[in-house]
Amino acid sequence: MKQTGTLAPLVHTWNQDQPIDYLLQLSGEEITLNDYLGTEITISFTGEIRCIHCDKRIKKTYGNGYCYPCFASLPQMDLCFVRPDRCHFHEGTCRDPEFGLAYCMTPHFVYLAISSGVKVGITRAGNETRRWIDQGAISAVPIACAPTRKDAGEIEALLSNHLPDKTNWRRMLTSQGSDVDLTIVREEALGYIPESYHPFLLSDEEIRHFHYPQVEIPEKVKSINLLKQSDVTGNLLGVKGQYMILDQGVLQVRNHSGYYVSWEASRS
Repeated sequence: MKQTGTLAPLVHTWNQDQPIDYLLQLSGEEITLNDYLGTEITISFTGEIRCIHCDKRIKKTYGNGYCYPCFASLPQMDLCFVRPDRCHFHEGTCRDPEFGLAYCMTPHFVYLAISSGVKVGITRAGNETRRWIDQGAISAVPIACAPTRKDAGEIEALLSNHLPDKTNWRRMLTSQGSDVDLTIVREEALGYIPESYHPFLLSDEEIRHFHYPQVEIPEKVKSINLLKQSDVTGNLLGVKGQYMILDQGVLQVRNHSGYYVSWEASRS
């Protein structure tokens, strides 16, 4: 089977106690990756890249799929998107106030997750499952629901003095599991949050667990960059987060959004 198209981030479906179903998107067409575990696949980059926002042909991407003008002007590429505690909507300087109202002035969860280890993060309410799976979390739980992205970001910034707020992708991909009890970590984390944020706290949310489709967990991983290695062939060992795990390396699919590629599997 051979297909061609522009790469987009992996999409997934989660069912409790079942391996996550992953779909590779190529120009809107979807390939069910779980069906190809243990199969030799080839991904070839044609040399064409297009901005995922304006469709302009470009030589390289910024911010996972954008041309530089879009990267420099779109609200979702502003600094406050990765540092939400620095939101400046209230100052009247948001790049796109309508976007800010629809995206940032809405309830956001602060959560704890285990991926490469325990981490703290935030995400829009209703988006939490997708966020946790994209980060390769094996378990996660919301600990606060704040009315805006800025409020959630302030809680996250406070907790980041005590807990990591980033994922080590190599450790996440090679992890064999964790014996960390999120119930205990949650109690400790709630104790770090100042009283002014207590109306937002959640103390009894269910901890959710995630299982990823893998036939083998690698001992070591190396990153594949399609700009440096345009043809990649290897057995598909698994999928976790936004990574396709091959015996020849791992491809972070979101980082290659906008790349026009061909996909071929050794069986139909």
